[in-house]
Amino acid sequence: MSKAIELQPVTWERMIRAVEKVRERLLRATGALEQAGIPYAVVGGNAVAAWVSRVDESLARHTADVDILIDRADLPAIIPVLEQAGFRYRLGAGIHMFLDGPQTKAREAIHVLFAGEKVRPEYINPSPRTQDRVPAVNAPFKHMDLEPLVRMKLNSFRRKDQVHLLDFIHAGLIDESWPAKFDPILGVRLQELLDDPEG
Repeated sequence: MSKAIELQPVTWERMIRAVEKVRERLLRATGALEQAGIPYAVVGGNAVAAWVSRVDESLARHTADVDILIDRADLPAIIPVLEQAGFRYRLGAGIHMFLDGPQTKAREAIHVLFAGEKVRPEYINPSPRTQDRVPAVNAPFKHMDLEPLVRMKLNSFRRKDQVHLLDFIHAGLIDESWPAKFDPILGVRLQELLDDPEG
């Protein structure tokens, strides 16, 4: 028997607050890095949302965490910068993250990925460089450029990565010309989604 879960009332305020908390966390972290002059790029679901919302805001999905790509050499400088901004550094099971206070769950944290390194040994390609980002022109933060972001999603290819890739397809940001841009294994993964975008 599954454990009983205490359900809270359904309110618009709770749903809106969930989105706002991620936005506040993202802007506070990237603002601190900007002020310190440390290179970074927002990746993951927030970068996907930034791209698809430029075409159709209804395709933008909420995500609970914030993924930031940095250069490993900058980590010692980043720790005090983000701690000054109210975050708490934690390293567990090889995962570097910044918790937003003592009550924050790991899934709500700032998660750190390292540029030029594989997130997992079995991945085909390493993560892109921090230079492969879109400048923050008329935008509140710097995020990963489209092609390297798609490559990251094809590398991990978990269920949520496949959903993000389908969002790109539905937004018209990637099409039949894209599989040829990647290694054959990644190209096949993308072609599978292009062949059956409705699942």
